[in-house]
Amino acid sequence: MLKMQKIAQFILMGLALTISEVTLADWIKEAATSEEGKTIQLRQHIHQYPELGNMEIETSKLVQKELKSYGIEVKTGFAKTGVIGILKGNQPGPIMALRADMDALPMVEKTQLSFASKAQAMYQGKNSHVMHACGHDAHTAMLLGAAKVLAENRDKIIGTVVFVFQPAEEGGADIDNFSQGEQIGSRKMIADGAFKQVTPEVIFGLHVIAGIPSGHLHYKSGAILNSADNLRITVQGSQVHGSMPWAGRDPIVAAAQMINNAQTVISRRSDLSQGMGVVSIGQIQAGTAGNIIPEQVNMLGTIRSNSEKIRATILKTLPEILQHTAAANDVTTKVEISPYAPVTMNDATLTEAMTPTLQQAANGNTKILANNASASEDFAYYGKLMPSLFVFLGATPQDQDMTKAAPNHSPYFIVDNATLKTGVETHVRFILDYPKVANQVQRSWKD
Repeated sequence: MLKMQKIAQFILMGLALTISEVTLADWIKEAATSEEGKTIQLRQHIHQYPELGNMEIETSKLVQKELKSYGIEVKTGFAKTGVIGILKGNQPGPIMALRADMDALPMVEKTQLSFASKAQAMYQGKNSHVMHACGHDAHTAMLLGAAKVLAENRDKIIGTVVFVFQPAEEGGADIDNFSQGEQIGSRKMIADGAFKQVTPEVIFGLHVIAGIPSGHLHYKSGAILNSADNLRITVQGSQVHGSMPWAGRDPIVAAAQMINNAQTVISRRSDLSQGMGVVSIGQIQAGTAGNIIPEQVNMLGTIRSNSEKIRATILKTLPEILQHTAAANDVTTKVEISPYAPVTMNDATLTEAMTPTLQQAANGNTKILANNASASEDFAYYGKLMPSLFVFLGATPQDQDMTKAAPNHSPYFIVDNATLKTGVETHVRFILDYPKVANQVQRSWKD
């Protein structure tokens, strides 16, 4: 009889837990839905008035105003326009960070949306149109929506939430990103002490992506985004008439050989069983006329990889090959490499532990990616300090052909408003669910 009573107690406890979890789920979804209108309004306003990297003055003011109105402590003085919000829950627990980027891109918007950007600004000394063509407007609005929900329900929070509103993920408009890359984005936030007063033990980020249906979440463990390094090559020759190249030193022929030889760093010097690598030259400038061999060739390119081992090989080997190629052509070269971001890595233990969270937030509409995305993100620097999880949120209306969606960084790129509440809910669930797995994640991280 006693045994039967104990069994009954266990059943009731399990039932109570299930009911509690359902109730919690309902509460989170209802809260995200209740904030949907405000989140959309914020996103459309930010979209209409975009600002370039390191110049997000009005966006920063808006973020500060909103956070203060929610009763969240606000800290500034990081990376020029960066904002940190601090919300302490009613119960002690881990310190958890949520991140959003705020900057836009120097390009013309062609979406014809009613709230389309008509803004212009100076980008590295030149006047440019400005557009939120990568969804940072949505990122900022969704994190503000989540901040409001969490602030109104701090009694349910175990621990402390750090809201990270970061500038210049796309680079700084006011500086030479090539030579001063450490003065922008996440690197500058960290260097300026954004995490010194309140140091998080984990950080979460999400990014809207075209070609994935609204409300869907895609993710994977390990490498989720490539590393990125900027490449600048100057080839110095000796100018001469095009009819007599032997009288000078041709930097164009040398540059052509350098471009081809650079590919051997990938095909012959990198262990491709470890991942992939790409060296691409995107800009070549030289000469003034067809019958003049110029004195100089200038090239700009990018280096990408999903493996830090392959990245290290490229960064070490590429300058050597280019220097030797230049010497073989009797010209000189200057090779400069400016790091942008390491490989963005999702912590394996954290990813596995938060998978149920993602499934709940997306109503089961999740997908584990077979491969990482080829783009890059300076979110990677946060992942060097603590376990991190970065996920993709669909931005394309579900009734549209995903293959025809204008991609991120297109002048026709759009974010479906319907996806915003999923982003809000995902942020909230990260904070509510992580304390349950914190010890497990931290033990794995320290090991």
